[in-house]
Amino acid sequence: MQNIYDNETFFESYLSLRENNEGLNDVLEIPAFRSLLPDLQDKVILDIGCGFGESSKWYAENGAKKVVGIDISQKMIHKAKEINADKKIEYYNLPMEEIEFGENEFDLVVSSLSFHYVEDFCSLIKKISNVLKPNGLCIFSQEHPVVTAKKINNGWAKSETGAKTHWILDNYQEETMRKQTWFVDGVIKYHRTIATIVNTLIENHLNIQKILEPISTSDAEIINPELKEERRRPPFIILKAMSVK
Repeated sequence: MQNIYDNETFFESYLSLRENNEGLNDVLEIPAFRSLLPDLQDKVILDIGCGFGESSKWYAENGAKKVVGIDISQKMIHKAKEINADKKIEYYNLPMEEIEFGENEFDLVVSSLSFHYVEDFCSLIKKISNVLKPNGLCIFSQEHPVVTAKKINNGWAKSETGAKTHWILDNYQEETMRKQTWFVDGVIKYHRTIATIVNTLIENHLNIQKILEPISTSDAEIINPELKEERRRPPFIILKAMSVK
């Protein structure tokens, strides 16, 4: 379990990125993710990898009865309690690998861009299946396997002039740890194929409802033309599955 978010340099860089709405989270991942959410009225929700609690607070404000936000980072949980506290939210400093909540406790389990950090994906999904109520939903996003497959820091091949010519897809079937540079060196992520992700859900009584590979809106691309390059390869994948145990 790597706790990179408690690295001071990483934490401050990430927080600045999010607070200034400069990352792909805000223009790509969050709008697509929320489009998959059910009516949140009176729902009991587990937010895995809740970070500084932005989404947990949003769920509480949009009808959730109770939200439990967990994150491995002490800094993130401290920030969540500081800026996104709510009487309907409970924040815990807890790794996703160690969730031990009651059987059938949650109507909805959500996770935004966290699962590519977990080594034992199957064990995590088994725990999620156990804590979900029958017909409960699991909705999660992660870096797309096309992105995590790369073993180099930058997956773009470039011309002599520095123009991006194409995305390098290699080592796709090799499901192993990847070390990358993002704000700091040595950020650990785990690559697995789309087939492994989908089949792990199915094998643990979670039936796929929908899969998204989001792209930015035309309006966002007018504001930031660089977003058009995200159409050349999918940065994220988002899955929605229902418990059928």
